[in-house]
Amino acid sequence: MTALLLGQTLTFSDDPFTHGPDCAHHERRGAVLIDQGKIAAVGTAEALRAAHPQATIHDYGEALISPGFVDAHAHYPQTAIIASWGKRLIDWLNTYTFPEETRFGDPAFAQHTAGTCLDLMLSHGTTTVCSYATIHPESVDAFFTAAQSRGMRALAGKTCMDRNAPDGLRDTAQSAYDDSKTLLNRWHGVDRLTYAITPRFAPTSTPDQLAALGALWAEHPDCPMQTHLSEQREEIAWVADLFPKARDYLDVYEQFGLLGEKGLYGHAIHLTDRERARLREVNAALIHCPTSNSFIGSGLFDTGGLKAQGIRVGLATDIGGGSSFSMLRTMAAAYEIGQLRGNPLHATQLWWLATTGSAQALGLQTRIGALTPGHEADVIIVDLASTPAIAQRAARATDFWEALFPTIMMGDDRAIRTTWVNGTPINHA
Repeated sequence: MTALLLGQTLTFSDDPFTHGPDCAHHERRGAVLIDQGKIAAVGTAEALRAAHPQATIHDYGEALISPGFVDAHAHYPQTAIIASWGKRLIDWLNTYTFPEETRFGDPAFAQHTAGTCLDLMLSHGTTTVCSYATIHPESVDAFFTAAQSRGMRALAGKTCMDRNAPDGLRDTAQSAYDDSKTLLNRWHGVDRLTYAITPRFAPTSTPDQLAALGALWAEHPDCPMQTHLSEQREEIAWVADLFPKARDYLDVYEQFGLLGEKGLYGHAIHLTDRERARLREVNAALIHCPTSNSFIGSGLFDTGGLKAQGIRVGLATDIGGGSSFSMLRTMAAAYEIGQLRGNPLHATQLWWLATTGSAQALGLQTRIGALTPGHEADVIIVDLASTPAIAQRAARATDFWEALFPTIMMGDDRAIRTTWVNGTPINHA
């Protein structure tokens, strides 16, 4: 069935970081036509109703029709330990993360957690997620199976670690390569799934393992590669001790073939000028995880400065170091961090980061992240008056951006009225 969604629409003709708010187009009475899982047309409600009289009408009134949110960095195995108190990165990993991840060799446990995580994300309007798994192949199978059953576009990979991790959470250079290659061959390109080669971060991989994963990436350059970079200063000092011949943290990855255009580097807060220049040169993507950066005390990501240098940036929850499944809350945190850096982000920039920007970071901008004909129909319906506090503020708005901003700053899953995944509505408030 052809579906015609009516409501407010928001589209972008370009990147608002470089072209300003005027590249965003708001249609107060807009429409999106969905046919066979794709966006078939976008325009005014009047024009599309006249052109497609047989379409099934879904009239959402004053709600906003938006692309589904794209979460570019998450750890689904940390779902149950989200919002665990009071640790910085290394202590947080040892106290909470590693003990939890040892459980994911159990397929039933992994399946339950994957389903819980994805259902929570969908309820918050996230329709695409790029996640780390654990060292266990079962954890990857569970995540992709859960995403496949929900029709979601998803990226993930076996998290590889062969040192500085507890018993039961270490593999080897060879098993990391072998397991990753087997999983890649099993899942990459199946339905809406993408395999991401996944060394956790430099401190938990030996040079041999990093080299093995670099070799695998060279064999499969169409796959993304995800890891962590320069999240905390203590971590950077640790990397310098472990790899004394490297010029800096990024150079460790480059030495082992793990720097490239399809590289996704999470956090990237404390970068040197050389690292910034090199990331720009290879057109790598950095993933901003603002609720995690504040929750774990990592620092203030330089969104405005990095974008001004021409570096691609995506946005992410980083659950469970991140403290919310909501990309709305993530946008709010990105705004707050921008304020602390003296560079507050406009609502256009925040919404673009959570949709088109993250899709671009993942290399999926031709498929998701925008209300564009031909794109996959991952669409959310956002109530811009979802709570009394938001409603009373939005009622005073003098333009669309002033009406949208309270939902960015105060919204949660109550703002998501309906989530459409690949052309199918799957949950309603």
